[in-house]
Amino acid sequence: MSAPDFGRFFLPGPTEVHPEVLSALARPMIPHRGREMQELLERIAGPLKRLFRTERQVLVGTCSATGFMEMAVRSGIRQRVLSLVSGAFGERFAAIAEACGRDVVRLNVPYGQTIEPDMLRDALRRSDVDAVTLVHSETSTGALAPLKELAEVAREFDHVVILVDAVTSLAGSPVETDAWGLDFVFTGSQKALALPPGLALGVASEKLLERAKTIPERGAYLDLVTFFKAFSEAQPTNTPAISLFYALEVQLQRIEAEGGVEARWRRHEAMRQAVERWIEGPGGEKGLSYLPRAGRRSWTVSCLRVPDGMNGRAISQALRDRGWTIGSGYGPLKQSTIRIGHMGDHTPERVCELLSELEEVLR
Repeated sequence: MSAPDFGRFFLPGPTEVHPEVLSALARPMIPHRGREMQELLERIAGPLKRLFRTERQVLVGTCSATGFMEMAVRSGIRQRVLSLVSGAFGERFAAIAEACGRDVVRLNVPYGQTIEPDMLRDALRRSDVDAVTLVHSETSTGALAPLKELAEVAREFDHVVILVDAVTSLAGSPVETDAWGLDFVFTGSQKALALPPGLALGVASEKLLERAKTIPERGAYLDLVTFFKAFSEAQPTNTPAISLFYALEVQLQRIEAEGGVEARWRRHEAMRQAVERWIEGPGGEKGLSYLPRAGRRSWTVSCLRVPDGMNGRAISQALRDRGWTIGSGYGPLKQSTIRIGHMGDHTPERVCELLSELEEVLR
């Protein structure tokens, strides 16, 4: 089977993987406790720190990002958490906390909106919690939370840690782990990193690591303390997905060759701007509009309302018939929206080609 033309797959995850990255998956296996694996982990440690904008150790696990979401809960929440919910993945964070036996207080806003700093401050003053969970870029709505400002509010409360789902923001828009004082931030391999699914990556602050040591029921496979000790010694915790680590190394090299993560941010911002310009012109004329307001739109996922009388799933299928893939809406937005995942190794030029095809479908 011949490979499809690269640059037509705009699902909001998993995203398209470049052929150069895919080829790394074919390398032969190595002993996961041998010198070769240690050297591989040592080689990727520096680039991962630059990617996360941190001086801390970056942890990599063979699991989905949901695994590290559970790690954040088990190792970071003592008893009660304030969960910021503005979409399906904010709700997932809250539900995992409940499944792990934590008390959960939800701060909800309608899908497509974002929780603002004054709302968080008011909620923390009224709630006896020891942690906050939030989603930076809400994949279900395309809304981008004001993470820097929310983290500043959380730091006003010394006993509170902030746990951040950066699954569709990290590597595609600014995430300053150290400068913003994030206690735990994690992502998945299949989003803006443009790798195959199967890896979770995260960073914990010293504050969170020390708290984790006092929590007795952290679990085993996803124990933050065990992960930190292992990766500090350039060792995996368990038998890792070695092929995915090969692909990760190649992609980190490609990111550095592009000009580093800042250059990657600029390209993602340009893709978002291309969609915004289209909505202001032909897309808006066809009846499409953004779900999130200006200034709160993800750089990696555009969630667009479809015109009355149209169906988001039908539009997605019509594009697929033309050889292009986007996402329909998620959850309660399935019929009323479409989602364009302009992240990873896509370009503004390809986004414009996609939008031209979408324009034809809407006719």
